[in-house]
Amino acid sequence: MPRTLEARHDRFALHTPFRIARGVKTAADVITVSIMQDGHAGHGEGVPYPRYGESVASALDEIAHVRDAIEGGADREDLLGLLQPGAGRNAIDCALWDLEAKRWGRAVATMIDGPDLTSMPNALTVVIDTPAAMARAAALIAAAPLIKVKVNHENPAEQLRAVRSVAHNATLIVDPNESWDRTLLEAMQPLLVELRVALLEQPVPASADAWLADFSPAVPICADESVHTADDLDRVAARYQCVNVKLDKAGGLTAALALAHGARARGLGLMTGCMVSSSLSIAPALHVAMLSDFVDLDGPLWLAEDREGGVTVIGGILSPPPPGFWGTP
Repeated sequence: MPRTLEARHDRFALHTPFRIARGVKTAADVITVSIMQDGHAGHGEGVPYPRYGESVASALDEIAHVRDAIEGGADREDLLGLLQPGAGRNAIDCALWDLEAKRWGRAVATMIDGPDLTSMPNALTVVIDTPAAMARAAALIAAAPLIKVKVNHENPAEQLRAVRSVAHNATLIVDPNESWDRTLLEAMQPLLVELRVALLEQPVPASADAWLADFSPAVPICADESVHTADDLDRVAARYQCVNVKLDKAGGLTAALALAHGARARGLGLMTGCMVSSSLSIAPALHVAMLSDFVDLDGPLWLAEDREGGVTVIGGILSPPPPGFWGTP
């Protein structure tokens, strides 16, 4: 039976502004792809990211460019050669995985010979604000096992002290989103140790990180904006101790799994991250999260209303969606 592909722009309002070093977000703009065949429908979501030159319009244009190929039967491997990594390819790739699971009655976990999905600790995020406001936000989630703290270059020491003063036992990830320079990174090393920070995520710009190859950090540094696909690993492995795998950067679950396995083969730590998104972005990422040391898939928690039947997060523990939502018969 022939396939049909549909793509649309969906917008999810946030209940609270999401503030990071490069700006403030009040809604999640996503691309939703549905691929229908033999009475089954597979769904996928991508989040176009301006940091990488993407927009909703550009992602929809990319999808339109390959519509005929996908409807003509192109598979996930074909897709890798049809589109560059990004939100558009991610949405199609994940829709193809979901379609295959539903057509053949096999869960994605079985297809990839991976573990069955289980609940896992998941980072809850404290966004940039005054130290006092960040302390109040952290106090509300202090019992969570893993907290991610967004900072910039203006007052990171006081912000981090404020969070740790109320979240005494949580594992901390610190994410400056490329806003630090070498001087600040070097100056922050003793404090990161003092505050028992477990991971520092992309502190310096991806375009200016070559010097990290000769730097010995006191706390492991995780590449985010510096790594997209497995093709980046040889360069990244010389500069970082960990990589953040995001399906939107990699361009789908297919490429994300290749990146994750390649990172492990090089002895790198592994983190699974996401954009601010709905549970349709998170469900496929869970298969990478099961392989990871750190999981940061709290995108849907910022939404005023998520897609029905998605993931749940209680007390910083992420549970997968029920069967039938994505990637299962």
